[in-house]
Amino acid sequence: MKKIIIVVMLFVTLIACKNEVKETKDITSNSIQTDIQLIQFHNEHRCITCNAIEKLSKETININEGISFVLYNVDDEKNAKVAEQFEATGTSLFLYNSKTKATKDLTEMAFMYAKNDGEKFKTELQKEISAFK
Repeated sequence: MKKIIIVVMLFVTLIACKNEVKETKDITSNSIQTDIQLIQFHNEHRCITCNAIEKLSKETININEGISFVLYNVDDEKNAKVAEQFEATGTSLFLYNSKTKATKDLTEMAFMYAKNDGEKFKTELQKEISAFK
């Protein structure tokens, strides 16, 4: 009886942990929600700056209609095609227009401000979004 309870508890734990994994979207598929996307790539093990970029990016695009945020783990094989398309091998940030295929690399700006000046990050990102539209 104890073995059955342990197996059930293990199963429930695995299911609960699996639900916490963020799904990613393949930008080459038909699942695109908006024409303009803010795409962040990251490695399996994320640093403080990478997490700050995600948080600040989401806060910034919340005030922008028609832009979606997409997060890709470059260490996950299912994201290899899109990572190759953007030449992303680690933490990076891009604006992408699915209709025109235009991209804007925001990685340098993101690393410059995300960790130490969140307001400047959001201001600069908003400028880039406005210019990209």
